[in-house]
Amino acid sequence: MSTSYLDTFIHAYENTANYLWKIVTTPFPEKGINGFYFLIAISLFIWILEVLIPWRKEQGKIRKDFWQDAFYMFFNFYLFSLLIYASLSSISVKALMDMLRPLGYTGGHLIDLSKVTWAWQLAIFFLVSDLAQWTVHNIMHRVPFLWKFHKVHHSVKEMGFAAHLRYHFLETFAYQMFKYVVLSMIFGFALENAFIVYSLTVLIGHLNHANLGWDYGPLKYVLNNPKMHIWHHAKVLPGSHPKGMNFAISLSCWDYLFGTSYIPKDGRDIELGFPGDEKYPESFIGQVLEPFKSEDK
Repeated sequence: MSTSYLDTFIHAYENTANYLWKIVTTPFPEKGINGFYFLIAISLFIWILEVLIPWRKEQGKIRKDFWQDAFYMFFNFYLFSLLIYASLSSISVKALMDMLRPLGYTGGHLIDLSKVTWAWQLAIFFLVSDLAQWTVHNIMHRVPFLWKFHKVHHSVKEMGFAAHLRYHFLETFAYQMFKYVVLSMIFGFALENAFIVYSLTVLIGHLNHANLGWDYGPLKYVLNNPKMHIWHHAKVLPGSHPKGMNFAISLSCWDYLFGTSYIPKDGRDIELGFPGDEKYPESFIGQVLEPFKSEDK
């Protein structure tokens, strides 16, 4: 007998609650890395780099909105998952499977990577996952309804590592559902690959937003970096890129390949934000509610 939506909701909530309790109370698991404390460790490490070798030296060590962005980090990664995301995403996946079943799809994946070595699976996973996220990020800037939610991330006025995870929690559904279709239904990647790529993506994302003045030299054409990503947050957009530029998550190569790269000069001191952001709410609650407000006000 198929599992009901209520059972799916309850099971997902219980699993997430147990998982969060386990990672908070078990800093050093017998196998693998604890993602909760990994996030804390890399955040502290990159913040120390910002203090020791800041790119924008006049920016405070505890920059504007530092603590709010720190709250965003843990809310979006953990509290939101417990309160809403885990259960609703499980229901969404079940609904998708129920819709596809009459069409003959009963599970599994379309591309079999079982005979590919683990290292190649990991590399393919990283490339496909990053391209999927680049695609969603690009769409976020081009669809007005989605841009209303993505504005939360672009409300940052002083860049620092924690700005990486300042985003509206509903963005998670757009990214994760698209990634689910691509990574699970098409390729069927293993969970251990997902955690490794997740950890690497968080590290690179922190560095991209950090107050650090490097671009990795020749590797700048492969890896996203602070000198490239600062232009993504530019308040004034060039005529050549009216919907934005530098959409890279981890790999900058997609922007160079698809013509969305833009680094005209050193962007250390450019103004960040978007037109009209002086009226944008500064509080967490205000930013969460802002996308739902009518624009006719």
